[in-house]
Amino acid sequence: MALLKRCLIGLLGLWLTASASANTPSDQLIIALKMSNILSLDPAAATGNDIAFVNANLYDTLIELDVADPTVIHPALATDWEVADDSMAITFTLRDDVEFHSGNPLTAADVVWSIERVLDLNLALATTWKALGFTRENVAQLVTQTGEHELEIAFPRQLDPKLVMYTLATSPSAFILDQQEVMAHEHEGDWGNRWLTTNAAGSGAFVLGQWIPQDRIVMAKNDRYWGETPVIERVVMRNLKESQTMRLMIERGDLDVAIGMSVPDIRSLENAEQLEIQTTQRGTLYYVAVSMNNDILADERVRRAIRGTINYAGINDSIMPYYGIFHQRPVKLGLPATLPEPMYSLTTEEARALMAEAGYPNGFTTTIRALNESPFINVAINLQSSLERIGINAEILSGTGNQVYGAMRDRRFDIIVGRGGGGFAPHPDSNLTPLLLNPDNSDEARLTNFQGWRTGYQNTRINELITEAVAEADSDVQNALYAEVQSIYEEDVGALFPFSQMINTVVVGGQVEGYRDDPSAMTRLRSVTKTRE
Repeated sequence: MALLKRCLIGLLGLWLTASASANTPSDQLIIALKMSNILSLDPAAATGNDIAFVNANLYDTLIELDVADPTVIHPALATDWEVADDSMAITFTLRDDVEFHSGNPLTAADVVWSIERVLDLNLALATTWKALGFTRENVAQLVTQTGEHELEIAFPRQLDPKLVMYTLATSPSAFILDQQEVMAHEHEGDWGNRWLTTNAAGSGAFVLGQWIPQDRIVMAKNDRYWGETPVIERVVMRNLKESQTMRLMIERGDLDVAIGMSVPDIRSLENAEQLEIQTTQRGTLYYVAVSMNNDILADERVRRAIRGTINYAGINDSIMPYYGIFHQRPVKLGLPATLPEPMYSLTTEEARALMAEAGYPNGFTTTIRALNESPFINVAINLQSSLERIGINAEILSGTGNQVYGAMRDRRFDIIVGRGGGGFAPHPDSNLTPLLLNPDNSDEARLTNFQGWRTGYQNTRINELITEAVAEADSDVQNALYAEVQSIYEEDVGALFPFSQMINTVVVGGQVEGYRDDPSAMTRLRSVTKTRE
């Protein structure tokens, strides 16, 4: 492994020297993206679309969803699975020919251990499993090895089996780790967390060669990969913060893939013959959220005034192209449970009347937090202007992910322009649980991965309906429950106002074939090839 890393670093240095005047090497895939939110590689701790993309190429999951139709489930590490007659468990049969990058064989024990590890560490990704009822205390009884290459996942309560399957296919918490390799680096009972922050122990199509935080990630193909062996020898991911730099580099052939470019730069490439612009609809939602811990914003009339004053059409028409598509519901588009758009809109006079009724005829002063990047800062400026018309004077506080979302996780914010809600799986719960569920609103609960808790919004009936819906096997009944959740949330004027559903836009160079952006952010590069000029 040390020799591999030295070779990768040397080759990377040669490429960086030559790239200013030549196209990318035919055996390398050069990808530019923004790495500001890649803080750890540990699948139990790492959140965000960017790190899911990275780890999807270093690790494997039991099953995968079809890129074109996410309702279709494909085998991966698991060749077969069977749902119990009472729908309270799923048994998985694993491949018997898989080796981790270390050379250790992958068995059912590694799968069981990987899930136990997520819950025992209780870091960010544990929330995914805890929302289904799995806990540190019960996981050992529920997730069990039944053979060397067979395991059973029993449910802690009645659950829709599809939801468990989708979780195993799309959640970064479901990557399978090499138990032996990780535990060889354990430090003071941390389950290898410190080591995995900058290292990897997977079985994926690529092997981690180098990670320099906020600079680059280098991966080499895994020649022993159990599936389709990659054609590309290595992948180099570079941290490029400036959209214009990405545009110039991909135009002259110094990049193969550019992720996170600004709308003006993307539009300037629309007619470029040698480039492809891919847009993929994802389930994550852009939103304006307010804190219910702020006494003013806790007033339903103030929230109703703000919700009706947001310039939804203007934001989506002028700011969100290539970033998102108009949507105002907390369930993503395209699902049978998703209600029609409510089309929120108030005149200035109506909104001012609500403010006066709440006791603020002259408005008030507040703050808006937003990432200092497109489209967040642009939406914040638009929102600031809209709020000013109804007497709300809002100062914009822009910053990094830690500064913006950190304040939200600590419940120290007034208004925020954000993005979240999972939505990776084709199931309403993948949005509703992370956005609206809040089983314990106390400060001590620290349910930081629940945005309902972050905003301080709690509705007991919504909690009950979400819990009931995930246990319902009848799809018609289940969809009716989810419709009721949306109706209650609308009438209650919840603390989070979706305005757009995420679109991921990627610019792909003309030499690249087989790159297909994944709706669940797990874009796998094993099938990518490059043509030679």
